[in-house]
Amino acid sequence: MTKKEMIIKELNDASESVLDKILAFIKKIKEESEEAKSEPLITSESSLKKDWLSPEEDEAWKDL
Repeated sequence: MTKKEMIIKELNDASESVLDKILAFIKKIKEESEEAKSEPLITSESSLKKDWLSPEEDEAWKDL
């Protein structure tokens, strides 16, 4: 039996209150995962901004 099949079996046997907790847990995990993906982008923005916001960069990208 695969993990997915085992999870489905457990879900089928779970009460509504347990399903509510499971759903909240899944949403929290997905939210944390999305935050973790975007965190390096946000933290690097401030350090790269000094290079991006320069007259040389504006000139290099003006035709796009």
